[in-house]
Amino acid sequence: MTPPLEFEIVPNLSEGRDLDVIAACVAAMEAEGARVVHRTSDPLHNRSVITAVGRASQVVAAAVALARIARERIDLREHRGAHPRIGALDVLPFVPLGEARLDDAVTLAHRAAARIWREVGIPAYLYGAAASAPHREHLAAIRRGEFEGLTARLGADAEWQFDYGDAAHPTAGAIAVGARPFLIAFNVELASGDLALARRIARTLRGSSGGMRTLKCLGLRLDAGRVQVSCNVTDVDAVPLYRVTELVRRAAARSGVSVARSELIGLAPYRAVERVARAYEAAESGTRNSRG
Repeated sequence: MTPPLEFEIVPNLSEGRDLDVIAACVAAMEAEGARVVHRTSDPLHNRSVITAVGRASQVVAAAVALARIARERIDLREHRGAHPRIGALDVLPFVPLGEARLDDAVTLAHRAAARIWREVGIPAYLYGAAASAPHREHLAAIRRGEFEGLTARLGADAEWQFDYGDAAHPTAGAIAVGARPFLIAFNVELASGDLALARRIARTLRGSSGGMRTLKCLGLRLDAGRVQVSCNVTDVDAVPLYRVTELVRRAAARSGVSVARSELIGLAPYRAVERVARAYEAAESGTRNSRG
C-alpha cells in the first residue's frame, strides 16, 4: 500500500507576545491531527511562526482550526509590530514533503482558502505556486498597504479582489494562502538603528531588485537602536546561509556598520546548517594558518 502523502504548513501569526494565544493556536492544530514540530515567537515583530506536518486532510483541518482561533483571539486594530501583515493569520503556505508534488500543495491551498472563507469568514489571496495571476505571486505585493489598507485597496483596484471572499474581516483582515517548495527564513541584525541602510541592503540583495534570484529580503526596524535584514532563501542549495550573512556584512561595512547577530526562523535542512559550519570552520582554519 502506498503511504499517504505528507505536507508541511508554516503559518505566520500576527501575535508574538501573548503566550496563551500562541498555545491555543498550537493546541487547535494538534487537535486536528497535525504534528507541530517547531514554533518560534518574536515580541518585536509581534509574530509567531509555527511549523506542522501531516496528511492532506490533517493540515487543511489544522489550518481552518488555526484561522478560527486567530479570528477569535487576535485583533489587528490593536496590533503593532515590526513585520508587515494583512491578517491575524497572515501567511499560510503549504509545502510538499516526500513524494508529494507542488501541484498537490496548490490543491490544498485552494481547499483551505475556500473552507476558511466559508466556515470562518476570513478572505484569502493565493500566492506562490497557487497564485491566480502573476502580480499575486509575491508576498510583498500582497502585503502592500497592510491590514489598514485592505478595504481601500479592494475599492480602488479590481485587480486586487480576493481569490476567496468578498470583504476583509474587520479584526482578522485577510490571509495569504499559498503553495511553495521548502524555504529558509533567516534574519541578519545590524549593530545600528539605521533603517534606511537595512532597506538599502535588502534592495541590493533581493532577486526582485536585480540581486540574487532566489533571495527575498526586507529591511525592518526592531526598535529604536536595532534594524535587521529579513530574508527568505527560496532555494536552500543555491544560496548558502553563510553567503547571505557575509553579503550583508560587507554591505553594512561600507557604511561603517557591523553585523550584531543572525537568527534562523523555523526549520532548515541539516545539509544547509552543515554547510555553514564547514564554511566558517575552513575560514577559521585559514586564519590560524596565516598567523603561523
